[in-house]
Amino acid sequence: MNNDVSEKIKNIERIFNPQSIAVLGANNVKGTVPSDILTNILKAEFKGVVYPVNPREKHIASIKTYKYVIDIEDPVDLAVIVYPSSVMHMALEQCGQKGIKGAIIISAGFKEVGGQGIEREETIKEIAKKYGMNFIGPNCLGVINTDPAVMLDASFARKMPEEGNIAFISQSGALCTAVLDYAQAKHIGFSKFVSIGNKADISEIDLLYFLKDDPKTKVILIYLEEISDGPALVKAANTVIRETGKPVLAIKSGRTHAGASAAASHTGSLAGSDDACDAAFKQAGIIRCDDIEEMFNKAIAFTYQPLPKGNRVAIITNAGGPGVLTTDAAIKCGLDLPRFKPETTDILRKSLPKTANINNPVDVIGDARADRYNVAVSSIMKDENIDGVFIILTPQSMTEIESIASEISRISSQFSKPIYTSFMGEADVAAGIDILQRNKIPHYILPESMPVAFASTYQFKKMLEEQPQPVGSFSDVDTKTASAILEEAVNAGRKYLPEEEAVKVLEAYRFPVLKSGLVKSKEEAGKLAGELGYPVVMKIMSDDIVHKFDVGGVLLNINSKEDAEKGYVRILENVQKHKPEALIKGVFIRRMIPPGEEVILGLKRDTTFGAVVMFGLGGIFVEIYKDVNFGIAPLDGKTAGDLITRTKASEILSGARGRLPRDITSVKECIQRLSQLAIDCPQIKELDINPLIVLEDGKGCFVADTKIML
Repeated sequence: MNNDVSEKIKNIERIFNPQSIAVLGANNVKGTVPSDILTNILKAEFKGVVYPVNPREKHIASIKTYKYVIDIEDPVDLAVIVYPSSVMHMALEQCGQKGIKGAIIISAGFKEVGGQGIEREETIKEIAKKYGMNFIGPNCLGVINTDPAVMLDASFARKMPEEGNIAFISQSGALCTAVLDYAQAKHIGFSKFVSIGNKADISEIDLLYFLKDDPKTKVILIYLEEISDGPALVKAANTVIRETGKPVLAIKSGRTHAGASAAASHTGSLAGSDDACDAAFKQAGIIRCDDIEEMFNKAIAFTYQPLPKGNRVAIITNAGGPGVLTTDAAIKCGLDLPRFKPETTDILRKSLPKTANINNPVDVIGDARADRYNVAVSSIMKDENIDGVFIILTPQSMTEIESIASEISRISSQFSKPIYTSFMGEADVAAGIDILQRNKIPHYILPESMPVAFASTYQFKKMLEEQPQPVGSFSDVDTKTASAILEEAVNAGRKYLPEEEAVKVLEAYRFPVLKSGLVKSKEEAGKLAGELGYPVVMKIMSDDIVHKFDVGGVLLNINSKEDAEKGYVRILENVQKHKPEALIKGVFIRRMIPPGEEVILGLKRDTTFGAVVMFGLGGIFVEIYKDVNFGIAPLDGKTAGDLITRTKASEILSGARGRLPRDITSVKECIQRLSQLAIDCPQIKELDINPLIVLEDGKGCFVADTKIML
């Protein structure tokens, strides 16, 4: 960690753990943000000293008030500023003169309003930099630290949350208030709670590095509306996860991109910015969530219970229907419902009614009281075949809801296996749910949510156990030749590389390509076809034609000189008919590749995350099937392999329905070579290899068609 980053982390430490706070702009007008900020700091019983600052007030809330922050005699660690944006630069300048290193700028009226607001934001960034100061905001709700040694509520939230092990970072202040209310109802506590607003200075990336070493934080949650530095976010999250084992869960809003212009390649049309975000999060180890409920369903599983040792689960229920739904959800999530050990089955047979189902899932029958749940839960938790237990309760007239909740809590404390619960209903089960939540037993409104959360914790544990692989790097590539071809095209203002040049770029990176050439007459076509060896494929070459098949610009299985000459004429006639305005460069001829399975490799530059590499089922219908996966370059061997295995194409390549297994190893190598090409040659905006024809196992694969957009 360099000195600048280290100083920034120290300043963030001052923001969350200050000994003294100056509230600039505090007032006596109840119900306003400046008043509520000061009131919340006092109500939370902050363990340090508070200095209200307001040139028009002598005292606020019975506390002596200072005219300016520089009038305070003692050192100040944190400035919380609620002055209007028009005078913020003066307030921050005084904070700098005072030697304050950490600030929270609550006020709005900056970048989010555009125009003059953008200038104001740039000004306060320059002031902060001048004084070695760092700040959260502007346009934010504030910061909360529930540590009993600090008790900081420098926000205008309605209530201080309970102490807990979850840190929450949000770009939306309004969402923060809703989350606090949601969490309060469920007794979910927080270690740190921060609204970053415009994140003009301190960002989610900085906070990840700070929270990495925070002993009070076990789980980190992030809500983001925009990502300013994708690679830095990936690096920060991966560092936190790998070095500490703390899970990072994130919601990234704005998943759709309505109105996007049509892309020039298959990869361009398929690899949207949200796909890049998904790929980046996967590689970083970030668990992406679709909504707040999913995020907290998973967060409480991580923070309340131990990680499962395996994917073997048991279901205990007093109602058949919910048990079946949960079983279906568990199987869908990749979990296993194994048989119990014989001794467990014996206990259940002796202790439960004859009408009970003693197999997995266990049905203790609708009239079950606390004793049946006790026997079922305690015996199954002891079973070595089981890694976790899901408990479902539906309220019947005889159900001892509170006693059952208490028994589950007691049994859970005796084991290092996770227990999840779903007491279905609302009013009747409320008291039982309250007992579970106070005892840190994860509770879910819908029982099908339990397997989803469990699978997330299990996959996270598996990821932590995997040894990171080095990024694939090939020493046999000719970067100089590839870059020279690309640079020449860029300098000439060309948008695309013609295929004969694109093939040379791939040859420089040792992709498997067959001999080829460009011809400009039927006589040349006949001669080159004979030299290459039959059969050959012939394709029109024109910067104005992206999809050659659509204009009759491709002919396959040309087997003689005469066919090659006729083919040349026919291709030009087809193009003249369908695209008369196209500028023709000639006809590209390449020896035909033996039959095989068709896949696609692709590359696209994403503005947030950089080079996105794609793999999927290839051919002319790739955009219809959309059986594709994405990774962010550079790729290690495991990620390259995962791109293949997460597609249905992998089943075809592996030899589905009696097909011969294909050379997956050679495809994986091509993916890694494409990753290296993406990093080495930033001139490439989009690239398609479609199809890459994969031969039988051990016989390799070959590039059949490629296009490169600059």
